[in-house]
Amino acid sequence: MPVPVYKSVFRHVFSRMDPEQVHHGVVTGLRIAHRCGAGVLLEKLTAPDPALRTQALGMTFPSPFGLAAGFDKGAWSVLPLAALGFGHVEIGTVTAQAQPGNPTPRLVRLVKDRALINRMGFNNDGAARVRRRLERTTRRIARLKRAGRHAPVVGVNIGKTKIVPLEGAVDDYLRSASMLAPVADYLVVNVSSPNTPGLRQLQDIEALRPLLRAVGDEADAAAGRHVPLLVKISPDLADSDVDAVADLVSEMHLDGIIATNTTVSRQGLRSPAAEVSEAGAGGLSGPVLVERSKEVLVRLRGRLPQEVAVISVGGVVTAEEVAERLRLGATLVQGYTGFVYEGPLWARRVNAGLMELRRMSLV
Repeated sequence: MPVPVYKSVFRHVFSRMDPEQVHHGVVTGLRIAHRCGAGVLLEKLTAPDPALRTQALGMTFPSPFGLAAGFDKGAWSVLPLAALGFGHVEIGTVTAQAQPGNPTPRLVRLVKDRALINRMGFNNDGAARVRRRLERTTRRIARLKRAGRHAPVVGVNIGKTKIVPLEGAVDDYLRSASMLAPVADYLVVNVSSPNTPGLRQLQDIEALRPLLRAVGDEADAAAGRHVPLLVKISPDLADSDVDAVADLVSEMHLDGIIATNTTVSRQGLRSPAAEVSEAGAGGLSGPVLVERSKEVLVRLRGRLPQEVAVISVGGVVTAEEVAERLRLGATLVQGYTGFVYEGPLWARRVNAGLMELRRMSLV
């Protein structure tokens, strides 16, 4: 769908519908199209140029641009999403126990800012059911690789079950790690969502150290191999806390950091104050996060060993913005909110733009 057509559909149709219903409709449509064989045709149009292959976390990523966690919470549509041109798809956040998430409505658009506010609350089917879906996906990816076709890297993002108290958080994460590490290319410990009460307290170094150590050991034991382990942090951390997390990652020889999650701040928005207030609580994503996300990226890259991956996420829309994150030291870049506003060929445009910038020696 060309950009003008999608934007017209968004303005006249999608913007008048509940965002979560639109999301489910889009995902369902992608899955149906993929089952009908559209994936093969789409892949010819959208597969990243081989020149974009990127080495990270001990793997080859087809493109440095991937889809952040949150879009596919239950591993329902990994391959249909990858067929749109994403180099990796990070599923989740997944919790050990299935949970419905927060009451609806829980996803709000701020169209003037091209932003989203979500308070989804880790709604997902639980680690055991997601594991079964990922086992099927892993087998299909192996077939794609043997056929020389576009095959994504699949990350798994895990979080704390809401009803589990903080003192039981480590055991809860371990259940998810044990179940999901064998089917993950890399594993992410999410301690930065604002929508699970108390979760961000786990970013405190004294809480984070034993959690990451335990999850890393459990993941490797369950998978029978080293599973790259990353931690996802909040943009709302003070600079000193960002430094402390970076130092901990270095100390523990973790594989990487994802920076950053959504923010609870409402600073910098152009939407009317009444509209923002009516949207309510939750994590804000979109271009308003760009500056803080870049600040955290630069801070991390200057403090971490070069071999530690930094995956930058927060407000990127264009190929130029993705290229800027790479120049600032990001190993990989993720997007999410841009998908809502730019449409299904967004990743293809980013990849094509990256190739053009590469030809101009700008990336």
